Amino acid sequence: MQTTNDIRRSFLDYFAGQGHEIVPSAPLIPYNDPTLMFINAGMVPFKNVFTGTEKSSYSTATSSQKCVRAGGKHNDLDNVGYTARHHTFFEMLGNFSFGDYFKEQAIHHAWTLITKTWGISPDRLIVTVYHTDDEAFDLWKKIAGLPDERIIRIATDDNFWSMGDTGPCGPCSEIFYDHGDHIEGGPPGSPDEDGDRFVEIWNLVFMQYDQRGEGDRIDLPKPSIDTGMGLERVAAVMQGVHDNYDIDLFKTLIAESGSLTGTITTGDNQASHRVIADHLRASSFLVADGVLPSNEGRGYVLRRIMRRAMRHAHLLGAQDPLMHRMVGSLTGEMGNAFPELIRAKPLIEETLLREETNFRQTLANGLKLLDAEIAEMDDGDILPGATAFKLYDTFGFPYDLTEDALRAQSLGVDREGFDAAMAEQKAAARAAWKGSGDQASDAVWFDIAEREGSTEFTGYTSEEGEGVVVALVKDGKEIKTAERGDVITLLTNQTPFYGESGGQMGDAGRVSGADGFAADVSDTRKPLGRLHAHQIEITAGSLSLGDMVHLAVDADRRT
Repeated sequence: MQTTNDIRRSFLDYFAGQGHEIVPSAPLIPYNDPTLMFINAGMVPFKNVFTGTEKSSYSTATSSQKCVRAGGKHNDLDNVGYTARHHTFFEMLGNFSFGDYFKEQAIHHAWTLITKTWGISPDRLIVTVYHTDDEAFDLWKKIAGLPDERIIRIATDDNFWSMGDTGPCGPCSEIFYDHGDHIEGGPPGSPDEDGDRFVEIWNLVFMQYDQRGEGDRIDLPKPSIDTGMGLERVAAVMQGVHDNYDIDLFKTLIAESGSLTGTITTGDNQASHRVIADHLRASSFLVADGVLPSNEGRGYVLRRIMRRAMRHAHLLGAQDPLMHRMVGSLTGEMGNAFPELIRAKPLIEETLLREETNFRQTLANGLKLLDAEIAEMDDGDILPGATAFKLYDTFGFPYDLTEDALRAQSLGVDREGFDAAMAEQKAAARAAWKGSGDQASDAVWFDIAEREGSTEFTGYTSEEGEGVVVALVKDGKEIKTAERGDVITLLTNQTPFYGESGGQMGDAGRVSGADGFAADVSDTRKPLGRLHAHQIEITAGSLSLGDMVHLAVDADRRT
């Protein structure tokens, strides 16, 4: 049996042998794309290369990219533990061509690797193409010898990829594996395509157009290739199992969880052991890449992941903190491929132990309230939103943790009531704060914080980074644009600039952007203790809400 590590290595070796540069996985924090909370696909680190804003020394590349989908619009957290293929952390294998080769060679590489190098039976494979992509349809017939009925035309956006409303885009071709007729489900495009029989294992994106605006699409001067293959999915295929959690990596972690809790890992316990194994991976890699638990931003997502796993450890009867004791098994499985795990092992263990120790009392208190409420409910009942909010506000229970706790008992939560209670608390806090004397004139900061949330600080791991402009303030009022010579306050969604606090002075430096925009940062302050407000003077160009800017701290001054 080929292990997960074997499969990763053979993928990278195949493409290295075809002249591709092996590019190490980027950290999970996407410093080149501030619109994302975490890297969620293999192409994200290459985004600027595809758009031409960044030059690389290679024209083809391959990688096994770390990805997390547990925050923002890409959020698989609630499904983890209950399905065969949902994960918060996963690896995406990919090969990329930046204007070098296109459809024919991409299809040739995919078919050769899958059927010849890996020996997966061609009879188990079907492919999809975008319904108007006759070229890809013909190439699959020519290269793979597939009959027409196993090349399925799909007319939806599932088979047309775009980077956004504008920019590079193009049709896709997805490769599906048939796990057999003993599993329910039909091929893609059929009424029962949502079943588990046919599983997508690889997506080939043919980046050939530039979307300029609605209805305005032109050919790219250098068509490119972006592919993505879930390592866990293809490992299941190659190891002869249908469920991702039955591959060697997860079997090792789940066995460790069972040993430490003294419980069986199947039946009613299965979901809990899967949650612990999956969330251990996500938590450990996030900590290794510089994210620590907090009540805001990425740190809050990490805390939610940790606490969800810790609740499931509690369900299994764990009397003492559990997760930090499993880090050794994880590094044993993945440390050779990702040495950052080994380097950060002491920090990961300490962070997990501290978080679980602190959460155990919170969990005990919250569960008492939740258990009392559940005792009064029948199957299908809905927990009042006010109760869910009390769990969040008083006991630190994230909403999805309450939802997850009720899910196993066929109970729901009144989300609208929870949101209403949250809004009521914010309104009360706002009213109290605006009446606080001298600070009443600074109400603009409360408005921004309420609308945008806290600024994500990235300065512990980098002195440069990208950010999206979320607010511009001048003379105590928000403005939409600013010009050369203006002295204003700039707020971005994330920043490496430290805001003055704790006896430490705020950072200074430079901000730059498109069309020649440049500004000097003289100081960074921290209104409300959670916004990083850059005091800037614009020296060139102009600035508007929604612009993407590059922020660079004056390193000598910081030191």
